[in-house]
Amino acid sequence: MDQVLNKVGTYWFSRKANKEINSVGDDINSLSSSIDSGTKWLVNKIKGKMQKPLPELLQEYDLAVGIFPRDATNYEFNEETKKLTVFIPSICEVGYRDSSVLRFATSVTGYLEKGKLTDVEGLKTKVMIWVKVTCISTEGSKIHFTAGMKKTRSRDAYEVLRDGVSIDKF
Repeated sequence: MDQVLNKVGTYWFSRKANKEINSVGDDINSLSSSIDSGTKWLVNKIKGKMQKPLPELLQEYDLAVGIFPRDATNYEFNEETKKLTVFIPSICEVGYRDSSVLRFATSVTGYLEKGKLTDVEGLKTKVMIWVKVTCISTEGSKIHFTAGMKKTRSRDAYEVLRDGVSIDKF
């Protein structure tokens, strides 16, 4: 924590003295891009923003809370652009109750809207071969995965947080 505060302090003092205190938030944002994802929550806390847990965010946007692996707790969400980036400690696969399997890269990005995650990057599903998932949407008790074609599954299978199994490559 001292290192982060040291970096923030050094960076802030190196700026010209006539900058207003309101610009400190922008300075911290640019600094946060050079800090690893595991400490981004600390930078958000310093800025006065406490983010809600990922399952709460997904629930707020009417998505199944168990889409991502249990250890995917760090994320960035820009409320203006609706861009969501979820950080996962290692490349992994998650098996669900309906026998489906999703494969996750170390970061998954997309745009979060009510009931859907679009322009997804970093996620694959097995449909005879591994296919890139481009969109996840919900409709009542169904969850739809668009991976070349739309695949509809029962949403119940994705409502429980599950552990990912580490694999070597995405």
